[in-house]
Amino acid sequence: MTPASQAPRSTPVVLDAGGVQLSALLARPACAPAAVVVAVHGGGMRAGYFDSRVRAGQSLLALGAQLGYTVLAVDRPGYGLSRERFPRGLALDEQARLLHSVLGSFARAHDVGAGLFVVGHSNGGKLALALAGCAAPSGLIGVDVSGVGTRPAVAAGDLPSPAGRGDWRRHWGALRLYPPDAFRLGRDLIAPVPAAEAEEAAHWPRMYPRLAARIRVPVRFTFAEQERWWLHDDASVAELLGPLRAPRAEVERLPDAGHNISLGWAARTYHLRVLAFLEECLLARDAAPAVSARRRLIVTNSPETCTRKENVS
Repeated sequence: MTPASQAPRSTPVVLDAGGVQLSALLARPACAPAAVVVAVHGGGMRAGYFDSRVRAGQSLLALGAQLGYTVLAVDRPGYGLSRERFPRGLALDEQARLLHSVLGSFARAHDVGAGLFVVGHSNGGKLALALAGCAAPSGLIGVDVSGVGTRPAVAAGDLPSPAGRGDWRRHWGALRLYPPDAFRLGRDLIAPVPAAEAEEAAHWPRMYPRLAARIRVPVRFTFAEQERWWLHDDASVAELLGPLRAPRAEVERLPDAGHNISLGWAARTYHLRVLAFLEECLLARDAAPAVSARRRLIVTNSPETCTRKENVS
């Protein structure tokens, strides 16, 4: 594992699209990038969620750059630099359109290698899926999301909102799952949940099937072992996969992790699996393009189903 002092550093940058500016963190590899990993944080957090430096190896930005990828972690609309412009935030479809425009501008100005691969956590995972389903940028390789399901494990009134962030134990799970310094870092990353985002949260289970039916790139979902916002039993997973028309869809349950995976001890394990999925997407595109007619649905660490495959016309 690369010592923290030698790990690639991230740099604050400003992204612009039509006069709208978003703050972000950028990490570059030492050579031309194989692709660009776009990381999108969850509700009440900031882009630094993906750049934890409290233990060596935890940062997705550092790990991705070390392995040959450019990694761009974006403050979503209503967070960071854009908070003053969008004090109420934006609805999910508006966020997707804006991020699409911002990523288009970024791709025109930078080497993106094989294309863009979007990683989203929690509410950022919803945005990643919306981007793939509604306004997918050209060259989108795939989507990898964590902390997102379709069957909430809580009542609508218990979801994070401007009036409160909900039960903190649902964000974190058992304290043993996180390095002690993670909570200090977490305080620095916390930001208010924009009103528009909070108001829309209860509608997600109805919004998801329409989005999922339009996704045409590989998708991977990860549920932490102690995920407490979303149900992820086999029936819930079947409901999650059912509407998807992606050529490949996977669901994984990650042991020894809580909802905020990228701040926990499991961060490096999770990020390596994210990048492995990206590598597999690139491999399939290069080596087996004819397999696109097959639709693969894979569930791992399931008490009832290990692997299942489905052919589609």
